[in-house]
Amino acid sequence: MTTTTTGGATFKGAVGSAHTRVEGRDKVTGAARYAGEIPFARLAHGWFVLSTVARGRVRSVEDGPVLGMPGVVAVLHHANAPRVDTDYVGLLGTAPDPTAAVFQHDRVPHAGWPVALVVADTSEQAREAAEALVVHYEQEPHDVTFAAEHPDAYPLDSHGPAVAEKGDLESELAASAVVVDAEYTTPEEHHNPMEPHAATARWDGGRLEVVDSNQGTMWVAGELANLFSLDPASVRVRSEHVGGGFGSKGVRAHQVAAVMAATVLRRPVRVVMTRRQMFSLAGYRSPTRQRLRLGADAGGRLRALEHRSLSLTSTVHEFIETAAGPARTMYDADAHHTANRVVRLDVPTPTWMRAPGEAPGSFALESAFDELAERCGLDPIELRARNEPALGPVSGLPFSGRNLLACFREGARRFGWADRDPRPGVRRDGRWLLGTGTAAASFPAGAAPSTAAVTAEADGTFTVRINAADIGTGARTALTLVAADALETAPERVRVRIGDSDFGPAFIAGGSMGTRSWAWAVTAAAEELLERLTPGAAIPPEGITVRSDTTEAVGALARKERHSFGAQFAEVAVDPATGEVRVRRMLGIFAAGRIVNPLTARGQFVGGMTWGISMALHEEAVRDHATGGHYGADLAGYHVAAHADVPSVEADWIEDPDPDDPVGIKGIGEIGIVGAAAAIANAVWHATGVRHRHLPIRPDRVLTAGAPSA
Repeated sequence: MTTTTTGGATFKGAVGSAHTRVEGRDKVTGAARYAGEIPFARLAHGWFVLSTVARGRVRSVEDGPVLGMPGVVAVLHHANAPRVDTDYVGLLGTAPDPTAAVFQHDRVPHAGWPVALVVADTSEQAREAAEALVVHYEQEPHDVTFAAEHPDAYPLDSHGPAVAEKGDLESELAASAVVVDAEYTTPEEHHNPMEPHAATARWDGGRLEVVDSNQGTMWVAGELANLFSLDPASVRVRSEHVGGGFGSKGVRAHQVAAVMAATVLRRPVRVVMTRRQMFSLAGYRSPTRQRLRLGADAGGRLRALEHRSLSLTSTVHEFIETAAGPARTMYDADAHHTANRVVRLDVPTPTWMRAPGEAPGSFALESAFDELAERCGLDPIELRARNEPALGPVSGLPFSGRNLLACFREGARRFGWADRDPRPGVRRDGRWLLGTGTAAASFPAGAAPSTAAVTAEADGTFTVRINAADIGTGARTALTLVAADALETAPERVRVRIGDSDFGPAFIAGGSMGTRSWAWAVTAAAEELLERLTPGAAIPPEGITVRSDTTEAVGALARKERHSFGAQFAEVAVDPATGEVRVRRMLGIFAAGRIVNPLTARGQFVGGMTWGISMALHEEAVRDHATGGHYGADLAGYHVAAHADVPSVEADWIEDPDPDDPVGIKGIGEIGIVGAAAAIANAVWHATGVRHRHLPIRPDRVLTAGAPSA
């Protein structure tokens, strides 16, 4: 905590000091109300009915018997639901996702597609009626098979070129002294935050109000206004407390269905997804198949780098998991080829999931680099040092800061890397084979235009209003600290209000850009307000308010490669008799800009690394090819790391403020998971001498992969 003197008063800087969450007491006592808990008079409850076929048409919905059941007030389906408009460009600059435009046609594009919404006076009545509703289908052949070479695959990218090529790849591979050519796969993975998706819609004096759990109220309000052809000023979305999002809580079917039902019934309607419904309605991470070809000279310098990735999407909407993206940032080569491709299948639409592209892409890239280090006879960290790029390998732009090697140096020192025997399969602890591994991490550090309002109140306190979303990251607390510093006051005198579309435009909680974008706007407004205030002068009862808009400032940023970086380390123990893999310890060292609140930041890093354990060893959603649905679409069948699976996980950071940001922030929400799975997989190789290129590393895969090295 820094201390300065301003106008004769002592001011202690809050940014950089550990603070408990400002809303923490409300959350642990139950005073904080989530979207599915807020009471409304005459509230009705909607319950989805999902398709049981993977492809076809709805022939009929037998809603008559259901409408006669106790408490049932409506059954919405394609034949009677309000029409919506999907011919527009969304707030994020993309076409609207048709999966949110429910009940508009009789087509069924995948198993678990919403075919009806049963609305009743109570949730229990709605569920009973929904389970009794009979729907007849005209079934068609479906395809849910995700194969390495699908004839209908095509190039696609959401952030840059789908295919980026530099140099003669085949010539450089042929001239390389060492070549790695391998395929890596990651399975379908699901977010499933602790709080399920929930929305309540109501009309109040001609204005649509929606209480929702989302990652950006302006996003949801804008999409609802477009879908229902409403004046944007007549739509208000509130989302004060959110129990996790991870990319899944955008515009979804439940919000649209709730608005439809509220419009028809003219009473508030709440729709909450069940855990099982979330597996088909809330998005997920697409499986990937990635081919890496690395060619290096005898000294380990890359001559050729090829990273090609295939993922899947639905037949109704394009979404690409850009797994080849990290290679465009991490390492350069004389010939540098990357490509992202996608194939349409009869499955639900994937979506953003914590570190989209980077999480699965880093597993393949960093595993391949470990293989290259082994074949070159080099330490994995030394190999990375020899291939540090001076400029963006594809963009050619300068880096705003690249402290990756500093992360590796600090991590190696603290992890005890110098004592590592590079030979695999030689360390034992009783029946356990021990190994250590490492991997690099990166994630873009962007900023987006946002607005904020800061008010000096008559009682000497300050109120910040910004349409931010705290999805569990601690953003509300971070913004309190940022505002306090900009206003040269104590955090206790600052109240931050968030999650209300009436507060005006602000970026969503996504892409590790939320806190950076919001803090910029808050700082600008607070600094201008401070200049307007006259020391000792009275503040009027209505207060003094200053509003900021960072559109021009963000747009003036020079073009650079802007990223957070990190080094992941893991130690594992492998039982060769049972195939069990246990992670004993992990360490992550990050260069991720100025850390606003060390307490919540460490939680973000450790949370991401813990997710990396799940990704490496547990997570795998499996589809039944016969039905197109999931096996075990619940948190009993879908395995994640439990407490016993999570050992000593330590995260720390080095000094790395961004000089182009008013606070020095980069972003930390996603980089913790990047590289974590690769570090564990590389440690499993070091323990056993057997390489695992397919996640998760299940016991059966360990047992069938071959005998460990002696």
